[in-house]
Amino acid sequence: MSHSLHWQKSSFSDGGEGNTCVEIAAAPGAVHLRESDAPDVEVSTSSGPLAHLIRGVKAGAAPTAP
Repeated sequence: MSHSLHWQKSSFSDGGEGNTCVEIAAAPGAVHLRESDAPDVEVSTSSGPLAHLIRGVKAGAAPTAP
């Protein structure tokens, strides 16, 4: 995990001052995601799979919990 990443709040954040948002940071060849209430836990991927996930969520094709 790199602490030198520039983290930005997602546009889906509630806009409040609380820790209820997803943050994203870009690095060469990778995109990092984390929840603001758990900043030590990161998920890393490349832009292709992330774009595929976002398109699926927008289309309502994201899996749901049972």
